Amino acid sequence: MAKNLEISMLLDFYGEMLTEKQQEVVSLYHNEDLSLAEIAQIAQITRQGVRDSIKRGEATLLEMEERLGLARKFREMETELTKIIACAREIVFEAEEMPRSRPIIEQAKEIERIADKLMD
Repeated sequence: MAKNLEISMLLDFYGEMLTEKQQEVVSLYHNEDLSLAEIAQIAQITRQGVRDSIKRGEATLLEMEERLGLARKFREMETELTKIIACAREIVFEAEEMPRSRPIIEQAKEIERIADKLMD
């Protein structure tokens, strides 16, 4: 299952590098969870053609990730942004107990807002 999620994510990043047919069959297989026979009927090719197209498409996606690492970098950034948001919330929580901490609270909330925006 994790492989399917990984390929789905790579498809989002590098799908345009595949042929239209590869994009279609890889998406149907990994995102829609269709069988090879169902995809063959939709794409009007043989089951073996579907399998070959999926394997070539997956290989291309994995090679692109190996070379560029965009999905890995995205996951790392998402993890770090989550930490930034947690720190900003902790700053707000602690600052609420301090007198004249309004500027600190406002700045921490702005950091949280920016990090949230980057996560979307």
